[in-house]
Amino acid sequence: MTLACLGIGITTTRAIAIGEALVLDREQRPILSRRTVSEAHVDAELARLSKAVAAAHRAMKDIRHRIPRGMASGIAEFIDTHLLMLEDAALVDACRQSIREHFYTAEWALQCQRDRLVETFDLMDDPYLKTRRDDIEHVVQQIQGFLLDPSPPEFPATGDLRGRVIVARDLTPAEAIDFHYRGVAAFVSESGGPMSHMAILARSLNIPAVIGVPSATRYLVSGELLIVDGQTGMVLADIDESTLRHYRHHQQLLATRHIERRRLIGEPAVTRDGVAIELQANLELPEDVATARALGASGIGLYRTEFLYMNREDLPDEEEHLAVYTSVIRGLDGIPITIRTLDLGADKQGSAASRAPPTGNPALGLRAIRLCLKEPAIFRPQLRAILRASAVGPVRLMLPMITSMHEVETILFMIAQTKDELQRDGLAFDPEIPIGGMIEIPAAALTAAAIAKRLDFLSIGTNDLIQYTLAIDRLDDAVSYLYDPAHPAVLTLIRQVIDIGNKGLTSVSMCGEMAGDPRFTRLLLGLGLRTFSMQPGSLLEIKEIVRDSDTRRLAEQATELFDRIEDTDPRALIEQMNH
Repeated sequence: MTLACLGIGITTTRAIAIGEALVLDREQRPILSRRTVSEAHVDAELARLSKAVAAAHRAMKDIRHRIPRGMASGIAEFIDTHLLMLEDAALVDACRQSIREHFYTAEWALQCQRDRLVETFDLMDDPYLKTRRDDIEHVVQQIQGFLLDPSPPEFPATGDLRGRVIVARDLTPAEAIDFHYRGVAAFVSESGGPMSHMAILARSLNIPAVIGVPSATRYLVSGELLIVDGQTGMVLADIDESTLRHYRHHQQLLATRHIERRRLIGEPAVTRDGVAIELQANLELPEDVATARALGASGIGLYRTEFLYMNREDLPDEEEHLAVYTSVIRGLDGIPITIRTLDLGADKQGSAASRAPPTGNPALGLRAIRLCLKEPAIFRPQLRAILRASAVGPVRLMLPMITSMHEVETILFMIAQTKDELQRDGLAFDPEIPIGGMIEIPAAALTAAAIAKRLDFLSIGTNDLIQYTLAIDRLDDAVSYLYDPAHPAVLTLIRQVIDIGNKGLTSVSMCGEMAGDPRFTRLLLGLGLRTFSMQPGSLLEIKEIVRDSDTRRLAEQATELFDRIEDTDPRALIEQMNH
């Protein structure tokens, strides 16, 4: 047999899996067209919808109850989110209204509301929030399934799945979680991006997955042996014995190294030449605190707060903000947390933060700190809550999408006003709470020295910095191949910002995906970066690299890289630093 590489997709974990394929080439749902019923049948159609929603709710509850205790933190929240959406007026009540007013069938009413909600999420520019449209898709898929077949077969399919590689067009969170606890070796999917449900779940479950592989269900066959390479993103079939032996050996080495890395928990992140490095964690949800603590994060370098605003019509008030922040801070038991203020925009009409019609290009419109400055009613309750939370434990406040000194001065004035208000109200807060900004726009990177004089710290958000510098959307399949962290322009901007920290103007950290990418750890150390914040699952691998590095030697290599950056591919030089 000859070796065949089906394709290269997006990887989620750097592990390797070898197992027989189980191809879930399920029939596509029928294409729905506009259909109506007579007025006399409206009540019957409403009853059909209610029955299907209740059946979907029972099915999701069953999956939720079957998740074992002691699972990875936050996994059950995928299912809980879907359960909440089944009760959400924005979905179900809107469908009922369409049935009553337009005499739509339940299927067509659900499809129309699905299209409206998906359009809203497609307008979002934040990669994490943009892919929340998957929640809509999966919930609607569940309800439609019960509408089209009130007595479907048991879900998901039963049977022994230990060691199998699941190949599918897409998987719902319920399927992925259930399959994982039944012992699957890996996932391969045709759809999905780096921030999709599949990617997030695979990272949380620490299971190899390659997503975004075109035509996987067409070319792969159940029962054939596959290699899923989480390091390169390759899916291999028609494997010869030599290749199989190579990968099995490599798989064993990776498993051994994973076990060995667990011994690093509690060990200091110090380089061979004695330089201490801060390895912090990014948090998506409050439930991720336990994972970050268990893996030895020295702090939380980025706590996203957007989840408080999503899928609701009202704005979260000051007390709701404060309760959430206080709970997280107490769970951290003294390690510092950096809370990023709201990073939504007027394009996000599925959120309570919507205050204006979407712009032609939401990524360049009224979002993040721009929205907060224009709509103080959104910003002030969060600002007051973060300041009050600083009385509970060590808190830093971070501002996203800083562009100019005018923004910085305006925000600092607002913060000073808010501190005065809290003092008059007799409410406790840390008067010296550090205030920082994210460097994620080229304009901010180029003027970071001036910004640094007014802020207590800077954090490089590489995800947006790369996209804005290269003018590409990494979630757009047509141009995502251009998303290149090693592009000379990107590396030059990162170096300029890190140099500000090296000169002592302010502290500089990095909280984008590059901070947790082992390919760039040595380069960043060589440039002088000393604080990294990443997804918790990357902490131990990055710590291992840190402890095996000599910053003096890496600094020399980094200087050589930039001396040759105009006539040599930086990727080749970065690879040399990793050997």
